[in-house]
Amino acid sequence: MNSDAKTSSVADPVDQVLPTRELVLFGLQHVLVMAASPITAVFLVAQTLGFDAGLTVSIISATFLVCGIGSILQSLGPAGLGAKLPFVMVPGGAPIAIFIAIASQTDVQTAVGAVLMTGAFYFLALPVFRRLLRFFPPIVVGTMLLLVAVNLVKIYGGTITGKSGTEGFADPVNVGLALATIALTVIFSRVFTGTLQRISVMLGLVAGTLLAAALGRLDLTGVMAGPIIALPHLFPFGMPKFDIVASLPLIIFSIISMAEATGQTIATAEIVGRKGDAHAIVPRTIRADAVASILGGMLGTSLIITSGENVGIVRATGVRSRLVTAMAGVILVVIALIAPVSRLASLLPGPVIGGTAIIVFAIIGVIGIHVLSRVDLRGHGAMFTLASGLAMGLIPILVPGVYSQFPQWSQMILGNGLAMGTLTAAVVNALFQFSWPQLVQTKENTR
Repeated sequence: MNSDAKTSSVADPVDQVLPTRELVLFGLQHVLVMAASPITAVFLVAQTLGFDAGLTVSIISATFLVCGIGSILQSLGPAGLGAKLPFVMVPGGAPIAIFIAIASQTDVQTAVGAVLMTGAFYFLALPVFRRLLRFFPPIVVGTMLLLVAVNLVKIYGGTITGKSGTEGFADPVNVGLALATIALTVIFSRVFTGTLQRISVMLGLVAGTLLAAALGRLDLTGVMAGPIIALPHLFPFGMPKFDIVASLPLIIFSIISMAEATGQTIATAEIVGRKGDAHAIVPRTIRADAVASILGGMLGTSLIITSGENVGIVRATGVRSRLVTAMAGVILVVIALIAPVSRLASLLPGPVIGGTAIIVFAIIGVIGIHVLSRVDLRGHGAMFTLASGLAMGLIPILVPGVYSQFPQWSQMILGNGLAMGTLTAAVVNALFQFSWPQLVQTKENTR
């Protein structure tokens, strides 16, 4: 009996139980790589909407807490909430932009109400969306992963260079720190073996941070200032306001988010070698997104969604156990509740985080190439499916503002390169898979 259980565990690495020490190390590695997302998201909202320092730290704490709880749900999948895959959850980039837009046009309470209504909409739309899952074969998933890689590398490149036109843009020291972090990560991966090799990404980030400190680019003052325990506040901006018209952009985006979650679920299930039909677990992923987003709205955050960012970590380390990301969720909850740790996380050097993120996200592109390698791209349909998906996806990623003169409602879709590329690939693939000659013959027979 024990032998059978052991064989089953080996056969299905996603359920592998690792020693506690390794769980903590690998979980911490996931946290360090994804930490930039909640920190930068909250700072962007805080700077735009004029939050004071205390409120900003409180929202950072709340964001870490919801990301942690969401990651635990996705990893363990209790009561049908979560895919039981090694997922972490983060604030989505597009939802943050929409949240800011709604708050700027109305007020932050209305933006929070939009988050809560969108979370509820996930549940309402899911039964219909499930019927569309067959339109996401490997050619579509591979296209999506390539776009994810390009989009994330572009976004996190900004944490290295800073904003164009500002003082210190492309500072050689910052760029050098990012390149050194990438180089150290590769060196650690080559030199070390076993557990140390598997945490090479984390070691690269730590080494990069120490290098930044040596160069005077790490300021730890203020870490211990303020309270030790941070408890997020329920509805920190006051009671939410529900405005269906103002909320429409975020609700529309949730449909795109479900398409992204579909591709990420299918791709991750394949990478970790999970048994069974990956399409069948997509609803579980979306339900956990809904729960995390509703909880996030109650604590003052925007949508919290399943992230493809950590897929690169899974591939780089070869550790596919979902218990690792469950542990990452626990660590995020601890970070959320211990204020100095949360403040320390917010002080990690941007160039070092950017360098770490870029090497990990580039690995996601490699995964996409691997998925596409199973597709015969010499075929007319496959070639145009990939080409059209990349074309529609790369235009808004590489040429920001290309749709800025279009109606506001259309910008939410066209301007999201990841969503637009994925949806384009799905539609074009369906068109080529559809048997037009058979349709013509059917019509002729009915005359």
